[in-house]
Amino acid sequence: MGNVSETKTVVLVSPALADANNGNWHTARRWAQCLAGHCATRLRAQWPESAPSAEPDALIALHARRSAPSIAAWARQCPGKPLILILTGTDLYRDILGDDSAQQSLALATHLVVLQEAGLQALPAAMRHKARVIYQSARALQPAVKPVRHFRALMVGHLREEKDPLTWIRAAARLAPETASPPVRLLFDHIGDALTPDLALAVQTAQASIPGYRWLGGLPQATTRQHIKQAHVLVNSSRMEGGAQVILQAVQSGTPVLASKISGNIGMLGAAYAGYFPVGDDAALAALLLRCATDAGFLALLEKQCSERAHLFDPEAEKRLVLNLVLSALSAAPPRKPSP
Repeated sequence: MGNVSETKTVVLVSPALADANNGNWHTARRWAQCLAGHCATRLRAQWPESAPSAEPDALIALHARRSAPSIAAWARQCPGKPLILILTGTDLYRDILGDDSAQQSLALATHLVVLQEAGLQALPAAMRHKARVIYQSARALQPAVKPVRHFRALMVGHLREEKDPLTWIRAAARLAPETASPPVRLLFDHIGDALTPDLALAVQTAQASIPGYRWLGGLPQATTRQHIKQAHVLVNSSRMEGGAQVILQAVQSGTPVLASKISGNIGMLGAAYAGYFPVGDDAALAALLLRCATDAGFLALLEKQCSERAHLFDPEAEKRLVLNLVLSALSAAPPRKPSP
């Protein structure tokens, strides 16, 4: 794979930057790292940039709706140059279904990227020819030796409606000692910033009323990964996901996953995965948690199924696919006009 040139410049637009500490930001930062040494990259919240700079050779944008002004401006000012759109969960499973600006972004993009295999089917059939799957990645960690005297379940996700933290809280309440008596002590941790007052109140109430429930707030990624590694199981109760990074981080840490049965999660874990529960069904989630805590064979099955997907989330695989896409798009683009 040859270099295009350090003189080639790519602007990477993400509506969320470092202070958001969310999935979009981590995706943008990782793509910039993949491209390092092959072209110059600039991470920005929007384009055109507030400070004048040389016209870039390609635009990579996350989020069809929220980056729509940048995408439209690029299409007007840089016709024929690569415009790569990375689609998020709210793009695939909400915005492109009815939002005009998101639909326009799909049409204007020269290349589309979905972050798990089921995402292709969420696209309009006429758009799939310019789409490809690039799984996100995380470095594999040595699995932890888990305690046997308690069972720790962990949810990772900022408190917002799409992540459905209330289903997680209700499941934890069902397994509180006064309502259930499992043979091991169940612990429930939640990592994520409170983005709405009502959900902040919900987790604060849960922490005060549910034995073993802890809300840890937002944590740095490295710290979060250690919590994932130490947990017996990771829970993802989302209503929509483009390709949850916490799922692949769990897989790459030897921690099995319980996940809502939505397209974005099925695209990560596979259709035959045994750890799904219906969206919003706290009773089903509680039953799965209890089964994981008491049935070593079932937990081992989930671990095995997760390990069989680990190759998809390898950093070298992601880097190779990102470079193939961006460098081939740059090579196919018309030459830059000489400066007057």
